[in-house]
Amino acid sequence: MLSQNRKAEILQIAQSEGTIRVEELARRFGVAEQTIRRDLAQLSDAGRLERVHGGAVLSSGLGNLDYVQRRNRNTDGKTQIGRECARHIPNGSSIFINIGTTTEAVAREMLTHTDLLVVTNSLNTANILAANPNIEIVVAGGTLRRTDGGLLGNLTTQVVDLFKFDHAIISCAAIDADCDLLDFDFQEVHATKSIIRQSKSTFVVADSSKILRSAPGRIGNLGDVDALFTDAPLPVDMKHKAAALDTSVIISGS
Repeated sequence: MLSQNRKAEILQIAQSEGTIRVEELARRFGVAEQTIRRDLAQLSDAGRLERVHGGAVLSSGLGNLDYVQRRNRNTDGKTQIGRECARHIPNGSSIFINIGTTTEAVAREMLTHTDLLVVTNSLNTANILAANPNIEIVVAGGTLRRTDGGLLGNLTTQVVDLFKFDHAIISCAAIDADCDLLDFDFQEVHATKSIIRQSKSTFVVADSSKILRSAPGRIGNLGDVDALFTDAPLPVDMKHKAAALDTSVIISGS
């Protein structure tokens, strides 16, 4: 396969799967790992990919991917994360679930739970959970973000501050090498900070495409939450930092 064709296909794989790994790409294309590393370096230099430990992810730039792109990335990994996180939510709990395609995956796995109170600022999540009559749903009002059905603004945080939650299930756009939780929308950053503050325990759900990425808004640090649910082992340095912060890292399917 010509180098340009291979790189175009690598970009297509990154768009559909999120994180791409050097070993897997080398096997897929039947070339040496060094050849793949050279391709990834060239795509990174062109601003199309960001290099991460063992592979690459799509370049985040200064803006997030649109909702449809995010929803269609790494669906299997998000389903596994959702299933694992839902297992840690006991019946009879009060929960906040924020905006995100991975938190939506958690909601789908909670359709057999009973006696839950769920507050959410995601219309998509509210619609998913509406299929379960054993869940009381409160939608935190705010300004509608039409791209993904999210509700944000002062009204959202005012509703959050009315509650004390047993658990918060939150997503973010990125987790960088310092274990900081990051996002692109500063209103969402503000809302998520309030959610963490009002919750007895907080679970972050983030698939491997979010690891070692960057975004301009800082929500907090892994040390501010109780557990990270993801679908692949963390890079060694991040794993050690998370352990030092006393944050559980739960790998779905492991």
